[in-house]
Amino acid sequence: MIFRQLFDLTSSTYTYLLACEKTKQAILIDPVFELVRRDIALLKELGLTLTATLETHCHADHVTAGWLLKQKLASKIGSAAVIQATDVDLKLSDGDVVEFGNESVTVLATPGHTDGCLSFLTADKSRVFTGDALLIRGCGRCDFQQGDAQSLFESVHDKLFNLPENCSVYPGHDYTGKTMSTVIEEKKFNPRLGGGASVNDFKGYMNAMKLPHPKLIDYAVPANLSSGKPDNDYVENIEQWAPINLTFSGVPEIDVDWVCSHKNDVTILDVRESFELESESERISGAVQIPLVSLHERAQELDVSKPIVCVCRSGSRSALAVGILKKSGFEKVANVAGGVIRWKETNAL
Repeated sequence: MIFRQLFDLTSSTYTYLLACEKTKQAILIDPVFELVRRDIALLKELGLTLTATLETHCHADHVTAGWLLKQKLASKIGSAAVIQATDVDLKLSDGDVVEFGNESVTVLATPGHTDGCLSFLTADKSRVFTGDALLIRGCGRCDFQQGDAQSLFESVHDKLFNLPENCSVYPGHDYTGKTMSTVIEEKKFNPRLGGGASVNDFKGYMNAMKLPHPKLIDYAVPANLSSGKPDNDYVENIEQWAPINLTFSGVPEIDVDWVCSHKNDVTILDVRESFELESESERISGAVQIPLVSLHERAQELDVSKPIVCVCRSGSRSALAVGILKKSGFEKVANVAGGVIRWKETNAL
């Protein structure tokens, strides 16, 4: 199985990508609305087809990307049937199986943090994605969205702590840098639920917690009950001057073919060294040449009235050039994907 753990710095949310190595079909667990371009870039770079997004619960701290990914990639949306969210294709209950290629996850109903919490267990029982039901050395709160401490205690002890002890636990959040745990670790060391704690111990602990409501709860919960579908006046914040692709590393890229057909509309910035351009066959007609090492000092020489597309031999140095120009205040900047190597393949030099 292809597996990636992704992180949203703003909400401390983990998003999980799981995919079948043979068929390249994939699912995303708990995708974040603002990070759709990152997730699509990773899917594209790995050659994967997104079949579904799955929600562990109705989040109060971020908005899901389920609806937006459905519009862009025709993926299905899966969430707990009890939530009764709109635009849901897979209304999930305990014991349901979600397949993606030759892989699958089994749905475990683990209510308590909210009444609609789900965990997802891989077919080989090597990984379980617990959302907020079980965190690393912690758990989700139980004081809103029909949360209930006794239900959460039973969910964890009856469902999650009965999984194989070496099953890896992947939570929905972590706020201190921890990435994963195991069932046996949480059974031994979780200060709220493990170490022989009784249900009364746990209820006393949770009832004594006095936490402020999440800052985004009044916005996030209604949005997530619509599977992340934005208001009618939503306009996606993407660059409109060209068909820009964002790489997983965060670099805006543009295809050589588009650049060749729009040469008069852009400034082509060649950041190779002078010795690389001694041969006429290596030069790009009409390009401005500023070596990368000099770009910090010479960036203001560039014409700001046109978008700038950066190029080098392979696209590596020019990716750094994009970052330099962005920091210097240039907004319409992109890297030429594949650099001169790709450019030569098009016979456009």
